Amino acid sequence: MAYLIITYDIGEDRVSKVRRILKKYFMWVQNSVFEGDITEGKLAKCKSELQKAINEDEDSIYFYSLENRLNYRKTVMGVEKELTGNIL
Repeated sequence: MAYLIITYDIGEDRVSKVRRILKKYFMWVQNSVFEGDITEGKLAKCKSELQKAINEDEDSIYFYSLENRLNYRKTVMGVEKELTGNIL
């Protein structure tokens, strides 16, 4: 299991689809930013769904992998959005 932070820059017409996909696997913490724990199998499925939803010539998605959620520090300036679990 890995802890990931995902950021993206997606064409406006594809943003909502990409956001829906990422919400199935991660917590939405800020516009264009998601984070959370995920297994390798679920990550592969998520990436497959994303690849079908984006235009690889125009869009970008960054995956930052951390060993676990305990080995990093996050500082928020301003309002921190409440992290909610994924509800399916």
